[in-house]
Amino acid sequence: MKKIMYLLVFSMFVFGSISAQEKPKEEKQNILDKGGDVAKMVLAEQKFFALDYKGALDIYKDVLSGKPNDANVLFHIAECHYELKQMQEARENAEKAKSIDPKANVNNSLLLGKLYQLEDMKDEALVEFNAFKAAVGSAKKITESDIDRYILQINTAKELMAAPVDVKVENMGDVINSEFEDKGPMVTADGKTMIFTSQRPGKSSAVNPDDGMYFEDIYISRWDTLKKMWSDAELISGSLNTEGQDAATSISPDGKQIFLFKNDIEAESRGGDVYVSRLSSSGKWGAPKSMGNPINTTYAELGACSSPDGKTIYFVSERQGGLGNADIWMVKRKTRTEWEKPVNLGDVVNTVEDDAGIFLAPDGKTLFFTSKGHNSMGGYDMFKTTIENGKWTTPVNLGYPINTIYNDFCFSLSIDAQTGYFASNRKGGLGARDVYKVDLTNYPVLDKEMKKKVEGGPVMAILKGDIFDATAGAGMEAELVVYDETGAKVGSTSSVEGSGEYFLTLLAGKTYQVKIEVKGFKSIDEKVEIVAAKEGATTVVKHYLLYKN
Repeated sequence: MKKIMYLLVFSMFVFGSISAQEKPKEEKQNILDKGGDVAKMVLAEQKFFALDYKGALDIYKDVLSGKPNDANVLFHIAECHYELKQMQEARENAEKAKSIDPKANVNNSLLLGKLYQLEDMKDEALVEFNAFKAAVGSAKKITESDIDRYILQINTAKELMAAPVDVKVENMGDVINSEFEDKGPMVTADGKTMIFTSQRPGKSSAVNPDDGMYFEDIYISRWDTLKKMWSDAELISGSLNTEGQDAATSISPDGKQIFLFKNDIEAESRGGDVYVSRLSSSGKWGAPKSMGNPINTTYAELGACSSPDGKTIYFVSERQGGLGNADIWMVKRKTRTEWEKPVNLGDVVNTVEDDAGIFLAPDGKTLFFTSKGHNSMGGYDMFKTTIENGKWTTPVNLGYPINTIYNDFCFSLSIDAQTGYFASNRKGGLGARDVYKVDLTNYPVLDKEMKKKVEGGPVMAILKGDIFDATAGAGMEAELVVYDETGAKVGSTSSVEGSGEYFLTLLAGKTYQVKIEVKGFKSIDEKVEIVAAKEGATTVVKHYLLYKN
């Protein structure tokens, strides 16, 4: 805003100085011509800073028509094309500007570096980034910090691409993807349901005036166990999608809740809140309800996900007290309707950049997230961190080719850790951003070292069912606690009042002791053996009847 005000004052000075002076007719005409180009450049820059890149481009092209070899004007044209995602035109104009006068605008080196980075021309990008850094010297500390990040990205890309991880990445094709933006794939713990967000024509064919694209809607696909393939994506049933913007950020491990980002103009939020929709007994999703305090604030809350036992919520917020624009926070459940005070995950996980795109693995302790504030290859990369003894480990880049020099977002994982899903705008897709799947058979992302998978490694399993009041014949709320063979508590959850349903994840291949104690009822104390399935998710279903004393 300060820069725009300065430009307005400058343009007034230009026009004022011309009209105030009396010059010979020929000299006056020359000054007017110069003043005309200066005024156009000022107006173009105003439009650029107002994000009207097309308007700025038209004016710069008009100026260039009279000065075809003006390197500075060529740079500004390249800059507009870059912002308009017209990368070929941007590169052509930036390279031409450099060939005419490499010192005409120091920012041309920065722009060329970013363009070469997008073309995977790492060495050429480094040359330009280093040239820019040398040219600005110590006068621009913020710019130096940015350029150091770009140089780090190039070096990280070189390192990770030289040692690719043993995976197979595959575009999910038109079963899931479209020519439009498709993003945020999230799967249930059993790997049988996927939801994602798309900007294809859906619930509404209206166009968002902010970006000229269709409003987002939530789509769903289901795994066909017989055909061993995903069904064609379709609009999710129920009341989730509206005529406006609807974006899913996660689905709970049991597949009964969807967390979404929603910007309600009637609410007090300045940038959107986290909402939750619940699956009804009829199989339709209910109208989203705000998560309320303390998860939502007057600042932007951009999404959330739940732990397998439902006792912890991780969410992304721009509230005060964070390290960057958007940070990852966590909050523990106090009662069925109350939450404790949210806690920031701290500077080991969060950075000054946006940290978002969260997914908690079925093990309940490994958090995947998206960031460009750590050792990114370029743009946004996906990372993992694990909570150990109450502290988060240093985030680890998931490696190439899961991550690339492009923007890679929102990693999610099947319970057997054999398949991952994410979104990316890498080359070769059907649209602006596509959903991809990755075969993790030889890459154990849940292991600490993520080395070659060894036979007999840990496999997660689902224990689920319901708890009923035998006398009333109705589902009831009760706490179910699980202990391992040494007597150590390894998990707990509470059944849902009304339905009596419960859900939690445990390691397969073990025998556990399950205990349920409710005042006024006879307690349950029994062994449950969980044998790992030969293929797919391991699921054990146990129903419990509680009898009154």
